[in-house]
Amino acid sequence: MSVTLEQIVSLAKRRGFVFPGSEIYGGLAGTFDYGPHGVALKNNLKALWWKRFVEERDDMYGVDASLIMPARVWEASGHTETFNDPLVSDAKTGERYRLDHVLEGAGIDPAGMSLEEMWSALQEKGLKTLAGNAYEQPTTFNLLFPVTMGASKDSATLAYLRGETAQGMFVNFKNIIDAYHPKLPFGMGQIGKAFRNEIAPREFVFRLRELEQMEVEYFVSPESWKASFEEWLGIMRSYAEEIGIPLEHLHEKEIGDEDRAHYSERTIDFEYDFPTGTKELWGLAYRTDYDLSRHGEYSGTPLVYIDEEKKEKVVPHVIEPSLGIERTMLAVLAAAYDEDELGGETRIVLRLQPKVAPVKAMVSPLLKNKPELVEKAKEVRMLLKKVHPAIAWDDNGNIGKRYRRQDEIGTPFCITIDFDTLGETPDLKDTVTLRHRDTGEQERLSIEDVAEKIRLALA
Repeated sequence: MSVTLEQIVSLAKRRGFVFPGSEIYGGLAGTFDYGPHGVALKNNLKALWWKRFVEERDDMYGVDASLIMPARVWEASGHTETFNDPLVSDAKTGERYRLDHVLEGAGIDPAGMSLEEMWSALQEKGLKTLAGNAYEQPTTFNLLFPVTMGASKDSATLAYLRGETAQGMFVNFKNIIDAYHPKLPFGMGQIGKAFRNEIAPREFVFRLRELEQMEVEYFVSPESWKASFEEWLGIMRSYAEEIGIPLEHLHEKEIGDEDRAHYSERTIDFEYDFPTGTKELWGLAYRTDYDLSRHGEYSGTPLVYIDEEKKEKVVPHVIEPSLGIERTMLAVLAAAYDEDELGGETRIVLRLQPKVAPVKAMVSPLLKNKPELVEKAKEVRMLLKKVHPAIAWDDNGNIGKRYRRQDEIGTPFCITIDFDTLGETPDLKDTVTLRHRDTGEQERLSIEDVAEKIRLALA
């Protein structure tokens, strides 16, 4: 079905996935807090990424670099010069807008345009601000968050909250070489926060000031970059399938010379059909030797790989698969969201892959005022938690309402303990009712068979 962003936002708050940041104080634009189910969903996405991109490979090293980095790092990376967005303001109110977003809203594609070209297009269209006023002359706005470190202004040192996780891996290149002596090709993987002072955060968790990234920096010999690029392209496709992003709604866009980042010689953007349109989800970039060369120059520490066989020093080139967790989560929620009719009633259901679902199964006594049912249900739950810890308990309201709640959370299975489980019907003793989320169908199984079915679903 076609889902709107408003439907996802409503469900996310109602069921404890995502809340507006600092909401009781009026919120803070571009920040969000994650409730229990949102934390579980994000952790599942990260765990699957880490397994596929790092753990299952013998040539990958995990790192966790600092969030605060010296200004010199960002000068070397080019961020202090190029990490900018085009800014226009309301001439009367001072309210700020992203110029490219203004043009997109007017049906103009700003891709490849310079600041001057975008300003000319704005004037030709005669566009006004939301308040009906004229725009001021545009400027560029740097997205890095500065941090002043030190006890006084006189002794303060300028640093920045990192704008991306990548630079933390580049500055640790020599440390990995010295500590582990890897052979080319090899890579580093990192999951962590990045900060961008967005002019106009928007579209829920799509564009944020505080975001989380899953990135690999894969170091290769200059002549082998094409083969590695194709390898990581395939890994990204496989990850999309694993977490439930349909490939028919995932589009690989080759980025032209005029639109690529300053460090990239080839970039493919994975675009997804979000509720608000087809937009960038992930990126795969060939960064050449730009980063290691620049950091070597600016730090005074050569960042090279010594090829023992050829007896020569090489500055490796880099392939970078970059995935944002929040956009990944939004794509997963959009793909899973559905509404259908079950038992004569309309229901909302998240058809999440079992591996991704925050709750794997729910155990429930048919009646919560019958101690013998409650005790048995708790026993069954403890047995199933040995298969996976994310086994929920729900005894609130009638059984139908419990099922509906779990459908909205995306729980694949619901297990109900009734009097037959206790032996009221001797042949059914120690069996339970297993309900399937996607179809609503129920079957009678032994507790052991239920455990096996959950185990197989998560394999």
